[in-house]
Amino acid sequence: MTSPSLPVVRLRPKANARAIRHGFPWVYDNELVTDRRTRALPAGSLAILQDAERTPLGVVAFNADSRIICRMVDEDPAARIDQDWFAARLDRAQALRERLYPGPFYRLIHAEADGLPGVVIDRFDHCAVVQPNAAWAEARLDALVAALVDVTGVSVVIKNAGGRARVLEGLDDASGVVRGQAPAGPVAVPMNGATYMADLMGGQKTGLFYDQRDNHAFAARLSRQARVLDVFSHVGGFGLAALAGGADSALAVDGSQPALELAQAGAARGGMAARFDSRRGDAFDVMAALAEEGRRFDVVICDPPAFAPTKKALEKGLRAYERVARMAAELVEDGGYLGLCSCSHAADLARFRGACNRGIGRAGRRAQLIHTGQAGPDHPLLPQLAESGYLKALFYRL
Repeated sequence: MTSPSLPVVRLRPKANARAIRHGFPWVYDNELVTDRRTRALPAGSLAILQDAERTPLGVVAFNADSRIICRMVDEDPAARIDQDWFAARLDRAQALRERLYPGPFYRLIHAEADGLPGVVIDRFDHCAVVQPNAAWAEARLDALVAALVDVTGVSVVIKNAGGRARVLEGLDDASGVVRGQAPAGPVAVPMNGATYMADLMGGQKTGLFYDQRDNHAFAARLSRQARVLDVFSHVGGFGLAALAGGADSALAVDGSQPALELAQAGAARGGMAARFDSRRGDAFDVMAALAEEGRRFDVVICDPPAFAPTKKALEKGLRAYERVARMAAELVEDGGYLGLCSCSHAADLARFRGACNRGIGRAGRRAQLIHTGQAGPDHPLLPQLAESGYLKALFYRL
């Protein structure tokens, strides 16, 4: 049974309908029969997806302007995508996070893996930041926000419209508060014994990167009585966790002065300001300067932005990761630890590890790979979608 009110779109005969039936959530534009009628559907329209034999596969979100022309929304062709439907998905997602974490600070919705394709929601106690990165979610933002408030009890909802994904969907970049009033200042977020200050209105992405929580904790275990260097630190991610874990000192390096000021504020909130220092500048330039100064650290962590956000940028990105590894390895004390991270979708674990290994070798160092990390469990993976497992963290002893 299908919903009679929705248009129908159909896979081409050579399209892999089996993959869709087994949970792959995307249909690419070369896999769908397109004619004047389908191309006229507004971006974000819901439709019934059929295979080439006209068997319904589910409700999809359609966008003729996107390379991903259909995203699976519900495998039930009769599903009604309304506020109650959003509430059921949100309730299921919240149940997992409440089991994992003692307080309401986590990624609540991680897109396809939580059944809301293209949607990211991070929760900061009574505030939630929503990234509707797909046209279907943008078109139904009111229902999504209403369900979010009902399920979680948050009083402030902020829409973040930054990021490359919205551009690919043909969406605007207009961010703002959609429910309640904007927070008066940065929001304090407790995590791994440290306090982070998240700028929900003007910070990167949603204001804080929850995905590194478990990797922060592992780095903190290595950092007892250590001198720590946190490169590409943002608001103090690894550095503050290391201090909370007993590090003697932490130096945070970032190109953003506002981010470093938030890191300093977090250190002060946690009573760690005396052990925290920062240096603003290009990460490569600062690492070169530290090497010239003869500085060495017991633990060095590098968590750069995505150097390989697309397949076209892969080779250039891998060279950048190799360079980071080489320069960082030169700053690690003998017997010390090096953590290297990548959030690039296009660089899989094997390629990223290869680039890091080459960089360490070029620095003249020998290493033991002691731990491989990924995003925390509030960033679940959809097994059929490799792209949902973007974060990689490698820890070496040099």
